[in-house]
Amino acid sequence: MMKRAVLLTMLIYFLTGWSHNSLSPVNKVLAEEGNKMVLKVKKVKDFQVTGDGKFFAWDTTDWLSLPQRKGKDTGYQTGVKVLYSDNGIYFFFRCTDGILKASLQADFMDLWKEDVVEVFIWPDERYPVYFEYELSPLNRELVLLVPNFDGDMWGWRPWNYEGDRLVSHMTMVQGGKKESGSRISDWTAEFFIPYELLKPLQNVPPRPGTEWRANFYRCDYDTGESAYWSWQPVEKRFHEYKKFGTLVFE
Repeated sequence: MMKRAVLLTMLIYFLTGWSHNSLSPVNKVLAEEGNKMVLKVKKVKDFQVTGDGKFFAWDTTDWLSLPQRKGKDTGYQTGVKVLYSDNGIYFFFRCTDGILKASLQADFMDLWKEDVVEVFIWPDERYPVYFEYELSPLNRELVLLVPNFDGDMWGWRPWNYEGDRLVSHMTMVQGGKKESGSRISDWTAEFFIPYELLKPLQNVPPRPGTEWRANFYRCDYDTGESAYWSWQPVEKRFHEYKKFGTLVFE
């Protein structure tokens, strides 16, 4: 039964894969080791974040498709790509959509209550402390360090969040206006998290062969209720870090 469930999961990932400019299937860079899903992350030279994912380095890696795991079936697809460099880690999300549901106009607000993409990074499994980053279609961000002791947790905002500690981030909206309530076809989010911001988390920066635990999410509210997509399934909260998948840096 377990092997059948694993094979079914892998088939779903394959059938819903995306190419760079379309939503056609591609070979996945996923591997299954026991019960642990693994994503291999390629190394590149640093480049400028533009929000459209058109820099050629993105063509060197495949889409990771995130299944919708909660809410009414939207038919929307969510894909993410991941790369890393000597100075930080890059993410690019593409989310098909129908209505842009994002109105918050400032950073560090409760972005998860509207359309948003989220990345959780847990570099060192010895310590129950991980990094959380959220970005809305309006390019508003939420940056947190989360100590989580068996569910007893709180998010801490970065101190001296400036200079080489800033996350570079851009978003773009296709098929409509970049404003709440607009009819759209999809939106994209591209961002770069510098290792300087992750200090003093351990096992940073990664080197070839380094492993980090991580999970990726998207929230959408088109149906009037919360729907979410995730790489690894969680039961109650996105903060179930022991269920995260694994990034392996090449």
